[in-house]
Amino acid sequence: MACAGCGTGADGKPAGCKSNGGCSSGGCNRLNVFDWLANIPLGDSLAPFDIIEVSFNNGSRKDFFRNVTKQLFEKGEMVTVEGISGFDIGTVSLTGELVKLQMKKRRAEDTPEVKKVLRRPTADDLNRMNDNKAREKEALIKARALARNIGLEMKLTEVEIQADGRKATFFYTADDRVDFRELIKIYASEFRVKVEMRQIGARQEAGKVGGIGSCGRELCCSTWLSDFKSVNTTAARYQNLSINQAKLSGQCGRLKCCLNYELDTYLDALKDFPEDADIIETAGGVASLQKRDIFKNLMWYSYDTSNKQYPLTISRVKEIRQLNKQGIKPEELKAVEVVVAKPKETDLGFADVVGQISLRSLEKTSHKRKQKDKEKQKQQHHQKQGQQGQQGQQAQGQKQPQQQQQQQQAKKGGGDRQEQQKQHQKPEQKQQREQQPKQQHNRPEQKQGPRPDRQEQRPPREPKEGNREPREPREPREPRGDQKPRPPRHKTKK
Repeated sequence: MACAGCGTGADGKPAGCKSNGGCSSGGCNRLNVFDWLANIPLGDSLAPFDIIEVSFNNGSRKDFFRNVTKQLFEKGEMVTVEGISGFDIGTVSLTGELVKLQMKKRRAEDTPEVKKVLRRPTADDLNRMNDNKAREKEALIKARALARNIGLEMKLTEVEIQADGRKATFFYTADDRVDFRELIKIYASEFRVKVEMRQIGARQEAGKVGGIGSCGRELCCSTWLSDFKSVNTTAARYQNLSINQAKLSGQCGRLKCCLNYELDTYLDALKDFPEDADIIETAGGVASLQKRDIFKNLMWYSYDTSNKQYPLTISRVKEIRQLNKQGIKPEELKAVEVVVAKPKETDLGFADVVGQISLRSLEKTSHKRKQKDKEKQKQQHHQKQGQQGQQGQQAQGQKQPQQQQQQQQAKKGGGDRQEQQKQHQKPEQKQQREQQPKQQHNRPEQKQGPRPDRQEQRPPREPKEGNREPREPREPREPRGDQKPRPPRHKTKK
């Protein structure tokens, strides 16, 4: 991700920032200051101020250095400066006459002890800095583990290693004082650097970590806020805010710094409100103050017996207060009717053209989509019909063998019955049946009517043993006009 102002790439090297705001990629310094004196030329007799402001570690730390090289450095350039027993590399954040105001603000004095600017960084300096910066994350993890083993109640926030790798600064937060003399010895032997321990507050820790606030913008402490003032809950009370710790606290766990931004305006507006009007007495009872509305100049009161609130003007409250001092209780509060006015609708000159504008390209695409959807539906319908037909054929194929099995079982049952009947018949009946012609014995079954070749009636059977009577012979049916006679069938004995 590259910065729009400085053009930083993946290596994080800025090439001269031209934007007034901070860079989100980390190439520019976050605590940026706009140099409004940069384009104002100086007189011939005046020389430019020889001290420049240099930021380190993406703007989390700034310091002042004297430019003894007499070279012109622009904002965003990287420079090599003096460090503790070595050198360090930073980014120029401010030059010119505005540095004097910054030094005065931070109470830094222009003395000969100010460190110097050495040169512009070389390729070896930059490679060495990148290697040491890559060690910071691993060093932070090891440092936290070592501090936990000793049992120190402290939280390590950041480790900053100097560009030449000879010094490391450990930033930590703690509620109480910490004896880290033994810890420094362990760090020096483990990392082989000169160790410096620096305690910071919770707000400074949030500024180093960074983040997005509830307002949707980047945190003030990580962009422009450099001095942190104490914030109390009285600031919220003056602004008529509900004392909700979750809403009033920031990501650092402390009260938000922005509670102090408009506090002076509220204090100026509250000067017109009476201070000794927290309780007023009327004939209906004692009314207590609930809130002050500085925008409408109203004071809201409510009785102890009810939760209803009555808005009163400042003049009315002062009048009731004077009457109470005289021992007089007014009969009514004379509350003001608060009317909530609706915002006026301004005609911006726009017309509702929904459904009136049509784009041919969009209409064509929608028509093509509809056609494709219809074709898909047809294909799905044909597939469903084919699947149903296959299922029906399979079901019929399964039914046919079942029917055949049932017919075979029925035939077997009929044969068994005939054999049983033959066994029970008398020998005389058997002889008569044997003497009958085979044509009568093997005559075809008659389904739809009598056939022309079969006109003789079948003789009645003799009654079996028992009380059953012989059946009467059936009358022959007349053939239909559209039905053809069928030839007789001859059964073959197995």
